[in-house]
Amino acid sequence: MRIHLLAVGTKMPTWVVTATADYVGRMPAHCQILIKELVAEKRTKSSDLQRICELEGEKLLAAIPAGSLVIALDVLGKSWSTEQLASQLDQWLASGQDVALLVGGPEGLSPACLQRADLKWSLSALTFPHPLVRIILAEQLFRAWSILSNHPYHRGG
Repeated sequence: MRIHLLAVGTKMPTWVVTATADYVGRMPAHCQILIKELVAEKRTKSSDLQRICELEGEKLLAAIPAGSLVIALDVLGKSWSTEQLASQLDQWLASGQDVALLVGGPEGLSPACLQRADLKWSLSALTFPHPLVRIILAEQLFRAWSILSNHPYHRGG
């Protein structure tokens, strides 16, 4: 099973790339995280932000690997504890189905992406910078895997 983290935005700061790669590199081969960055649309003072969101949504939808379970990262989605995420990961692993996590640009995900999603997941009621979301996702997925594997990384209770 592979987890495809599909995110709008390229040219992340070095600290984002380094931190994300650290957690991605800790994942076992049977539960890889693959990051695909999609070029954000150019924004100006006169940009039609709704149209930009739609265009970025089209790119995200086109990048979803066939047969994947699609999960939209959305503030209005369901909030999971780390233990609930571990349970979700366990189900994903058991199904063998790839998972595609959709992370939109500054305006969020398009209505088409939200409609396509099998699940909607909220990391928090807080708004995070999109680069930070990549790190949080990679770390939490590693933490969830560590729970399932009885790895000592997770010591929460």
